[in-house]
Amino acid sequence: MILHCNYEELSALRAGARSVLEGDAAAEYGVIAPPERRARVEALLPRLNGDLSVETLAELRSVATGVDAIVAELRAEMEAVVGATHPADEGAVAAYFEFAHALSVSLRIRQMRMEMEALVEVVTGRPPDEETARTFRFPD
Repeated sequence: MILHCNYEELSALRAGARSVLEGDAAAEYGVIAPPERRARVEALLPRLNGDLSVETLAELRSVATGVDAIVAELRAEMEAVVGATHPADEGAVAAYFEFAHALSVSLRIRQMRMEMEALVEVVTGRPPDEETARTFRFPD
């Protein structure tokens, strides 16, 4: 399956991923990604150059973990900028749009995950487990 992302979404995800990986900036906002989430962000960053092809539910779950860490980082940054300036400040507005673009991708991933889980259940007759999440393939 293909997760389509536009330029603004990819730019926001890349910026958020860099913030998560820098760590020091994240600590300033009170958000530090746990090691697994950080690893997922590290794995995701090189893929953020266009639409993402996702072959398995397990792969989508990994992408979702990374995107969720990025969304949390961007939310914290947005809240900090709004609190330090004003909601209409140019930096606050830019931070909001970065957060909103990443959140939009996260919501599409959730929808895609529900569809993939439903399809696995229809085909196999049972909810997906770890094995089917890794082995059941979804062609593009």
